[in-house]
Amino acid sequence: MKISIVGCGYVGTVTGVCFADFGHDIVFYDIDGKKLDLLARGEAPIYEPSLDGLIRKNRQRLITTPDLTAAVRDTDITFVCVGTPSRQDGSIDLAYILSAGAMIGEALQEMPDFHSIIVKSTVFPGSTEGPVRSVLEQESGKQAFIDFGLGSNPEFLREGNAVRDFCEPDRIVFGTRDTRTGRMLGSLYASFTCPKIETSIRTAEMIKYTSNAFLATKISFANEIGNLAKKLGIDSEEVFAGVGLDSRIGPAFFRTGIGFGGSCFPKDVRALIAGAGGQGENLHVLHAALRVNEDQPLRLIRMIQAHIPDLKGRRIGILGLAFKPDTDDVRESRAIPIVRALLDAGADVIAYDPLAMENFAALFPQIDYAPSARAVLSADAVLITTEWEEFEHLDYGGATVIDGRRVAAASRTAEIYEGVCW
Repeated sequence: MKISIVGCGYVGTVTGVCFADFGHDIVFYDIDGKKLDLLARGEAPIYEPSLDGLIRKNRQRLITTPDLTAAVRDTDITFVCVGTPSRQDGSIDLAYILSAGAMIGEALQEMPDFHSIIVKSTVFPGSTEGPVRSVLEQESGKQAFIDFGLGSNPEFLREGNAVRDFCEPDRIVFGTRDTRTGRMLGSLYASFTCPKIETSIRTAEMIKYTSNAFLATKISFANEIGNLAKKLGIDSEEVFAGVGLDSRIGPAFFRTGIGFGGSCFPKDVRALIAGAGGQGENLHVLHAALRVNEDQPLRLIRMIQAHIPDLKGRRIGILGLAFKPDTDDVRESRAIPIVRALLDAGADVIAYDPLAMENFAALFPQIDYAPSARAVLSADAVLITTEWEEFEHLDYGGATVIDGRRVAAASRTAEIYEGVCW
């Protein structure tokens, strides 16, 4: 099948390259010419393990173009993978997806054949059949579900594990209203052996939001229990090892620490809360999950002040700036509020991350960035905020360590060690 991918960010690049590896021909489009140039040279515009190798392997199936009309015209199906950032009130901003929809609609004017547009971007339930459909119909002069197809196919990709998540998914969800689009998606995913859920468009959109909201809530719940367990002298890891064996509950996402970040969980929970508010519903549990998550990293600050009451002029080290290991993404990183609080307290900050220092420096150019993890250990105290594997191979002897991610080597070798929930 010939597939056009609109948006060469995280979701679009992984989706297109992995589809190419399954034998499909891909046309990438993005308004950012730098991303297209990198893909054309056989390089990924994002960091993701094993992605560069897949791009090189499938270069003959990958085409880039700055012409969206040509991309849509020369393919059978279009996946919209543009960003949906948060507004000030937490609701999603559809500007990028509506702009893409307008250009796709213009392309549809010239196409006599049926073409399906699939929204892979995360949007609030009703968005695809509402404003996205409207702009497509307005610009094309055609009717959705009759003259062209429209559907939802949410992604469930974890940064750092996205290629495997795409190729070996837990499930595939697609929502459609017309049979031709349903058949096309069924054919596209025919070789996948996981459960496939075919549903309405807005149900597919809701499945995505609900999945992320539940996982975020599970993390915050674990951290609340972990905070209490620490005060009671109980190891939260042992608690959740026992709780997770209950088949009704499961062990995933019970790792206590300083909370969740990244491009999905915080944004999607806020969007679900804001969207629910527009329907007159108050999602009390999700409000609480966000409050716990916002406070959790600041517990490291309170812990370090128990050892160093006045942080003014003290050298504080930060190990880990990415929101999770194996990515350079610092969006909603738990290191951000920690560094901000340290600077507000007058501390001098030195930080290290294997991949994310350049991205973090765009937010905090005023702090020092170390050439190695070892160089951070000479600080007056060290805070661990991302659980990179290389941090397990350091000797923390002589250091005061406040650990937000349960790095075992630090607990064994640090002179003074304290974990946030243990």
